[in-house]
Amino acid sequence: MKYVKAFISEILWDCSWFCSAMYERENEQRQNEEEERILQANNRRFNSLFEYPDNSIKTSKYSFFNFLPVNLFEQFQRLANAYFLILLFLQLIPQISSLAWYTTVIPLIVVLSITGVKDAIDDVVKWLPGLPSLHLKRHQSDQQVNNRSVLILVNGRIEENKWRNVQVGDIIKLENDHPVTADVLLLSSSEPYGLTYIETADLDGETNLKVKQAVSATSDMEDNLELLSAFNGEVRCEPPNNKLDRFSGTLSYLGDTYFLDYERLLLRGCIIRNTDWCYGLVVYTGPDTKLMQNSGRSTFKRTHIDHLMNVLVLWIFMLLGGMCFLLSIGHGIWESNRGYHFQAFLPWERYITSSAASSALAFWSYFIVLNTMVPISLYVSVEIIRLGNSYYINWDRKMFYAPKNTPAQARTTTLNEELGQVEYVFSDKTGTLTENVMIFNKCSINGKTYGYSYDENGQCVPKSPSNKVDFSYNHLADPKFSFYDKTLVEAVKSEDPLVYLFFLCLSLCHTVMSEEKVEGELVYQAQSPDEGALVTASRNFGFVFHSRTPETITVIEMGRVRVYRLLAILDFSNERKRMSVIVQTPEDRVMLFCKGADTIIYELLHPSCAALSDVTMDQLDDFASEGLRTLMVAYRELDKAFFQTWIKKHGEAWLTLENREKKLALVYEEIERDLVLLGATAIEDKLQSGVPETIVTLNKAKIKIWVLTGDKQETAVNIAYSCRIFKDEMDAVFMVEGTDRETVLEELRTARKKMKPESLLESDPINIYLARKSKMPFKAVDEVPNGSYGLVISGCSLAYALESNTEFELLRTACMCKGVVCCRMTPLQKAQVVDLVKRYKKVVTLAIGDGANDIGMIKAAHIGVGISGQEGMQATLSSDFSFCQFRYLQRLLLVHGRWSYNRMCKFLSYFFYKNFAFTLVHFWYAFFNGFSAQTVYDIWFITFYNLIYTSLPILGLSLFEKDVNETWSLCYPELYEPGQHNLYFNKKEFIKCLLHGIYSSFVLFFVPMGTVFNSERSDGKDISDFQSFSLLVQTTLIWVMTMQCLSDRSEYHLLDNDKPRLHVGQPGALLLHLILTVQ
Repeated sequence: MKYVKAFISEILWDCSWFCSAMYERENEQRQNEEEERILQANNRRFNSLFEYPDNSIKTSKYSFFNFLPVNLFEQFQRLANAYFLILLFLQLIPQISSLAWYTTVIPLIVVLSITGVKDAIDDVVKWLPGLPSLHLKRHQSDQQVNNRSVLILVNGRIEENKWRNVQVGDIIKLENDHPVTADVLLLSSSEPYGLTYIETADLDGETNLKVKQAVSATSDMEDNLELLSAFNGEVRCEPPNNKLDRFSGTLSYLGDTYFLDYERLLLRGCIIRNTDWCYGLVVYTGPDTKLMQNSGRSTFKRTHIDHLMNVLVLWIFMLLGGMCFLLSIGHGIWESNRGYHFQAFLPWERYITSSAASSALAFWSYFIVLNTMVPISLYVSVEIIRLGNSYYINWDRKMFYAPKNTPAQARTTTLNEELGQVEYVFSDKTGTLTENVMIFNKCSINGKTYGYSYDENGQCVPKSPSNKVDFSYNHLADPKFSFYDKTLVEAVKSEDPLVYLFFLCLSLCHTVMSEEKVEGELVYQAQSPDEGALVTASRNFGFVFHSRTPETITVIEMGRVRVYRLLAILDFSNERKRMSVIVQTPEDRVMLFCKGADTIIYELLHPSCAALSDVTMDQLDDFASEGLRTLMVAYRELDKAFFQTWIKKHGEAWLTLENREKKLALVYEEIERDLVLLGATAIEDKLQSGVPETIVTLNKAKIKIWVLTGDKQETAVNIAYSCRIFKDEMDAVFMVEGTDRETVLEELRTARKKMKPESLLESDPINIYLARKSKMPFKAVDEVPNGSYGLVISGCSLAYALESNTEFELLRTACMCKGVVCCRMTPLQKAQVVDLVKRYKKVVTLAIGDGANDIGMIKAAHIGVGISGQEGMQATLSSDFSFCQFRYLQRLLLVHGRWSYNRMCKFLSYFFYKNFAFTLVHFWYAFFNGFSAQTVYDIWFITFYNLIYTSLPILGLSLFEKDVNETWSLCYPELYEPGQHNLYFNKKEFIKCLLHGIYSSFVLFFVPMGTVFNSERSDGKDISDFQSFSLLVQTTLIWVMTMQCLSDRSEYHLLDNDKPRLHVGQPGALLLHLILTVQ
């Protein structure tokens, strides 16, 4: 990764995208101006007026012709590189240069070349979702994709053309197992009702098939080329954006207006499945497609060491300027007092008129001589080290998950050492701590609980295979489904009306797709494991969801085939936390079935359900205490006149482009009320293997774990106990459940009073600081409680706690607790909690999750980790590191993170030290050469010192060093603590390096000087010549630097687990110097 050094603001920023982003910026500006997209089918002349881009894509940053200028421009954005370029020009001025130009050119060229090669490799190889393979050469893949064949409807016939030539408004034909060319509006297909099945694995990682439906106005056109060619509908839709699950627009055709939503859009990157052919109208092309909108540049994260290096380089510049100023003053004084004695044989040049003018030139001369104070190879060396440590993560077989054949992946190379400094981990629950493999475990119907196993005497007994319910009477039952309460089967067979409605709701209220490849063998494609578990349960109990069309749902109820007309679907969302369907039964009744979060459904129930709802809520608490995921199930029979009025409002809201979602939510609320409670479901989601042990180990490393989940409180708390975030021996676990700001604030202060009573006193240092300085944020110091505590807070209370005047109270209370559980959270609240800790604690944070609702906190944290789980690849694609199991987190942090941090700190300490020791020898020499800017070392030695002699040893150390092996790192997590406090490299350690360098340079200069000064051989000849002195200083310097590097090693044995441990770089550099010296 590349850096730009901004001198004034002291901020590192990523400029690698600068020139390649020009095209993106033009697109962004155009999109910002484009408030609404307008296009007409089969009318290229009209569509060309809007200057929409063609369908070609460019994922590479460079081309053969622009690589050199663009890459050099980027690299010289760095202050260090720009400094050496200026230095090169100064060296071309003979009046001030005492060094040959190649002493700067060769190191600069090598550094630029290494970085350029790395940039070229990065540009050639990239992971791009939506392309057929994971690792592709960008230029080749661009050409391959742009030149794919596509069938375009032109003048009434199908013509083969290239993808790059597709334009907005074209009608294209897509065939089975072929990728979608652009973002297209589905017009017709070979399947009934205009259905098209697609696979979106390359977009979001979900392998289950999804179904799209053609626009009703065009679905009857099928493959009639005459009708399709005559189609001239006008589409008005939203401008290009990166929202994969959102689309809204309208189609005007033959005087009618039709609403367009996401279910009508086929996205580029999808694969057509189980559909012979389909036709689509191109809406977005090339860079405007949602795939390309999501593959743009992401926020660049910088480590704490990056910021520190930025400041230290500025310090070095100031030190360099001060030294040059001091030496130039010394030069002026020397010229005034002694220089005139040498005028006879060392006359001043004609352009030097006074000692002051000579002093000014000496300043720039020393600016050249002392240039090695500024570390030209620092950034490229850091990149190499980070790249190597990233490969160690990718190659770690102990983080490879065999069931999915998925290795751990470092998706960024800039955050490795940050992994060794984490203090707070924010974790999702479902799919992160748990397996996200849902099993229907229990349920409550009309106040009666089902799911426990009973013996012949009616006594509750542990579940065993002998008590398993026999579903052989149902030939469509899933043989993998297990249930142990036979009374529920009896209730179904007795045709209990409420039990009947309960399972009917589960079989109708969902978005599952069914596929019957073999007669009698149904395969369900569910978008979430929860839905799959519920539909499978209803299937086994005799309510088999068989198939669906855009207008009907077919259910086999206890052997009878019944077809329900689908009138409306009220979609699930994170804000609504519920889903409803409205169907017309074969008996012509209009029914609404709803399932959702208990806290939401509870508020929508009819008052007559008060007693039943209280009983059910108690049962839900029991389910949650067992760690089960719960949902409420309800229904409502609708009056037909009321429904007809409502459906008109619903249609108007659907056809609205402005604030459509808000208007739909209001319309949904009108009908989702006065519900009749049927019961509740309880689904088991087991903990992943090794989660409790991992959390205990991380706690020993002083890493705090906060669970941020959308689940109900009881479920989250039970999981927290199961995975050892909460422990029975804790002094207390505080529950914050207030429904207004004052109550929440009081509950937080009550908890803090118990943990640390003095924290509420006015004499408390933090309270004193807050009273004096109300401006925030500032660094909140750690407060030590008088025991071990936990905190649980719900999303409702969190909304008040995160307000600006209460957020610091929440932070103080939460940070004193050993474990924190936040439940019923929205994705935004997850990100807000992470940001709160980042702003006030100034510590390294890590967020880990597996779903799309975790993306906010993954991006907000310093380090984002994605779990490749059951909810697709959305979280993984937004993460910095990814793997399949939560237990790998301890290895990522305690092994790879700790090693990376230690290696980087040793590298930086040695790097600055060896530069100071090398450069300051010139400073001492100035007092013996009349401050004439002469160098001690040979020109070629200066050239190769940073390039070879001292770079190879420290790179070997920084890539292979292990202070302790991985076993000890995991057995003693306490070894992780120094990184959290940044003890191994900070400003204090930098000062030590500077003082060490000053001392070493003093010894390296004066010991050889004392050795050869006025010395004679036995025959009386003088041996105190400059060349001998220079060679002695050079050789001593190389020996000292090599020995210093070896002394920094924590181990010296040749073999460790049969791998070579003594790298040739350390003795090799010394040997090379001796060879060159002898020659």
